[in-house]
Amino acid sequence: MTAPFRIGTRGSPLALVQANMVRVRLIAAHGWADEHVEIVPIKTTGDRVQDRALAEIGGKALWTKELDRALLDRDIDCAVHSMKDVETIRPTRIRIAAMLPRADVRDKLIGAKTIAALAKGARVGTSSPRRAAQLLNLRPDLKILLFRGNVATRLAKLEAGEADATLLAAAGLDRLGQSDIGHAIDDLLPAPAQGAVGIEVRADDKDACRIVDAIDHKPTWRCVMAERALLAVLGADCHSPVAALAQIEDDQLTIRAELLAEDGSDHITGDIISDGDDDAAAEALARDLLKRAPHAVAKLFAGP
Repeated sequence: MTAPFRIGTRGSPLALVQANMVRVRLIAAHGWADEHVEIVPIKTTGDRVQDRALAEIGGKALWTKELDRALLDRDIDCAVHSMKDVETIRPTRIRIAAMLPRADVRDKLIGAKTIAALAKGARVGTSSPRRAAQLLNLRPDLKILLFRGNVATRLAKLEAGEADATLLAAAGLDRLGQSDIGHAIDDLLPAPAQGAVGIEVRADDKDACRIVDAIDHKPTWRCVMAERALLAVLGADCHSPVAALAQIEDDQLTIRAELLAEDGSDHITGDIISDGDDDAAAEALARDLLKRAPHAVAKLFAGP
């Protein structure tokens, strides 16, 4: 029997659902038997440390470094990630080889129907600088509390009264079968790559590249890579309150982005339409935003 194709993933419930989504698509695309694809859960530092903000303990690499090591050590053949958790600059020996169709990009508010409906001075739990800044930009009276953990952990903290409300990605709730929870917020631009599931392989593994390319959703790939190109020019990291969304309509890609001060006191927005070179358009938008950004915003980005 041919050795199974091994999918590396974090061990959280959502990560395992997403890995299984990849598994099901690979089996269907290649006509494989179920046992031909194996899911390999790997514990990450980001899963183990839950009492501090991500930016304080190593940033987004806490979600990827153990999976990177397993991939480069050939313990797995590919790694599945929520793309919004993947650092902008990746090791040259690792390639983002495919993405699944993007899900709902919106955030959901749990604890009130709308941001305006939150009580004055309400406590909102989040570990996202982007969400915190956007909330404070709209409602400076809100109190932002650190909320980390998987979806179930954060919902349990909310139920226990540790906060009055929280924001979670609609895509994650939908994938966990909890789409009835919370209220979608249409007026918050999402995190770059929110709602997208990506698959990485070793850059020199031509067989793995071919295998996962069969399930690549090209429109999602195009949008997410444009958003990541914008992040690269901004010099954004996990401390940076930045939102971005690329969308395709009639084969034309439009990118919208927002940069914010940490306390929400200022922000800058912009958009651009690609003329065919998506990376160049994203990079031009990033440079324009940095040029126009107020000091409180610009200082949070390293720039080109």
